[in-house]
Amino acid sequence: MGSRTLSIGASLDSPDGHFERNHTENGSMVSLKFHEPNGVLDQGHQVSSPVRRDVNRSLSGVKFLENDDLDLEDGKLEKDRNKTGRSNKAVKIQNQALLSGLAYCLSSCSMILVNKFVLSGYDFNAGISLMLYQNFISVVIVSILSSMGLISREPLTWRLIKVWLPVNVIFVGMLLTSMFSLKYINVAMVTVLKNVTNVITAVGEMYLFKKHHDSRVWAALFLMIVSAVSGGITDLSFHAIGYSWQIVNCFLTASYSLTLRRVMDTAKQVTKSGNLNEFSMVLLNNTLSLPLGILLIFVFNEVDYLYTTPLLRRPDFWLVMTLSGFLGLAISFTSMWFLHQTGATTYSLVGSLNKIPLSVAGIVLFHVPTSLENSASIFFGLLAGVFFARAKMREKTQS
Repeated sequence: MGSRTLSIGASLDSPDGHFERNHTENGSMVSLKFHEPNGVLDQGHQVSSPVRRDVNRSLSGVKFLENDDLDLEDGKLEKDRNKTGRSNKAVKIQNQALLSGLAYCLSSCSMILVNKFVLSGYDFNAGISLMLYQNFISVVIVSILSSMGLISREPLTWRLIKVWLPVNVIFVGMLLTSMFSLKYINVAMVTVLKNVTNVITAVGEMYLFKKHHDSRVWAALFLMIVSAVSGGITDLSFHAIGYSWQIVNCFLTASYSLTLRRVMDTAKQVTKSGNLNEFSMVLLNNTLSLPLGILLIFVFNEVDYLYTTPLLRRPDFWLVMTLSGFLGLAISFTSMWFLHQTGATTYSLVGSLNKIPLSVAGIVLFHVPTSLENSASIFFGLLAGVFFARAKMREKTQS
C-alpha cells in the first residue's frame, strides 16, 4: 500500500552524455635578424649564402619541432579534458541514480509506516476518511503544479472518465482494503502477504493474455506461497479480520494491474494527445475517488465517529495525516524519477530489496512480538520476492 498508481507503462534509461571542448593554441612564430659581416643590419633583402641557408634550415627545423610539440600538447590536453568531462558526467549520473533510489525507498517505506502509525498508533478507526484526505491532497498538489506549468497532464473529459471509472472502483477498493488490513496486521506480515498478489497476477496473465512464465518464476511464486502460509501460522499477533482484508486486497491489487493493461489502450485513444502519463493517472484516479470516498464514508457510518473522536482536535494528528498525503504523492514522483535515472530492471529489484528494511523497521518501531519461526518465515518470504524479481528479469531478457 502506499502508491497512488501501481504501474508505469514504459521505462526511460538515461544515456551517458559527453562533453566536447575544443582547445586551440597558436605556436609562436620565431624570427631572427641576421647581421652581415660588415656590421649592417639586414632588413629583408635576400642573401644567398651557405651560412644563411644553414641558419634558416636550422631555424625552420626548430619552428616545426616546436609546433609539433605544441600540437602534441594540445591533443593531450584536449584528450584529458574530454576524459575529465565524461568522468564528471558519469559521476553526476551515478549520483542522480543513487539520490533518486534513496528518495523512492524512503518515500515508499515512510508511507506504509506513517499509515500504520495513524491507524494503530493513534487508533484512528476511519480508514476511508484517511484515504479521502490523502487523495484530496494529491489532487490539490498536482493541480497546482499543472497550473504553474511544471508538469503536463491530460484534461479530464467525460469520455476519459467513463473509460477509467471501472479501474478507479478497483483502485479505491485496493486502497481501502490495504488500510483495513494494515490496522490489524504488522508491517512485516503485510509485506510478505502482498507477495500473494504476484501469484494471482501471474495466473491472470496466463489465462487473460496467454502469457507463459518459465520454471524460475513459478518456483519463486511457490516459495512466496509457502512463506505466506508459514508466516501466518507462526504469527504471534494473528488477526483473522486483518488477514481476511489482506487476502481481498491481494485479489483487488492483481485485478487492478490486469485491468489497467486493458483499459490503458482504450484510455489513450480518448485523450487529446493520444497518451496518458503518470501525472494524468494520479489526477484521474484521485479525483474520481473523491465522490466515491464521500459515499463510502456515509455507507460505513464513519461520520458519527468523526464527530465524536478527539483526534481531529489535535494539531499533531493533522500534521501526521497531511504528511501521509504528501508521501503518497511523493511515491509517484520518486518512482518516475528513479525509473528515468536507472530502468525497469533496477527499479524492480530495488523495490523487492526495499521490503527488507521496511519489515525490520515495522517490527522494531511498533514493538511487534515475534518468534524465531515467524522471523524466519518473514525473511524467507522477502528473499522469495527478490528471487521472483530476478526470475522476471531473466524471463524478460530471454523474450
